[in-house]
Amino acid sequence: MQLTRRKFVGGIFAGTALLTASGSLFAQVAGRDFAPLSPVQPTDDAAKIEVLEFFSYGCPHCADFNPLLSAWAAKLPADVYLKKVPVSFGRAAWANIARVYYALELLGETKRLDADIFRAIHGERVNLFEERAATDWLVAHGVDRKKFSDAFASFGVASKLRRGDQMAQAYRITGVPTLAVDGKFMVSGADFQEQLAVADKLIARARAEKSKK
Repeated sequence: MQLTRRKFVGGIFAGTALLTASGSLFAQVAGRDFAPLSPVQPTDDAAKIEVLEFFSYGCPHCADFNPLLSAWAAKLPADVYLKKVPVSFGRAAWANIARVYYALELLGETKRLDADIFRAIHGERVNLFEERAATDWLVAHGVDRKKFSDAFASFGVASKLRRGDQMAQAYRITGVPTLAVDGKFMVSGADFQEQLAVADKLIARARAEKSKK
């Protein structure tokens, strides 16, 4: 289900342990359900369980996954949070659309426009990979032109873009969408639903490990 480097090179539109809890037995098998991260990566909030999604607006599989992930994230318990990390894999078009994400995040507009951006790119074939085209489209969807342009060109957005690509390297991301749990586990699964089910089990495992500290 993932878009790999090889698959998206041709174009931006064409793809790129046992524990118990609440009386249930959860079993994850390393190599099949998850891959342990070594070294363990730092998270933004050590008191909570962090779930990362490495993604790109340019990835059609990410577009398919997004509504499922959004519905799942809306039901996360208070001790778990989802953080989305757009990646570029060194491609200028994907770096630009990652800048769009970070600029909208800075303006507090990602939640409102997230699904619309995926739909525009993959359903309507709108080119949002160039700054001018993206700006015009966003202005038509209620975003202030100057505020967006300032955010897009800002040092803060550039820093987040660099940090996102550094994280993708640290997590050894080769395809998107990819989920990681609490800096310790890379999620596997035959399909999106299975990946989310595995993520739930790994969240329970991370919670149990935190409770022992």
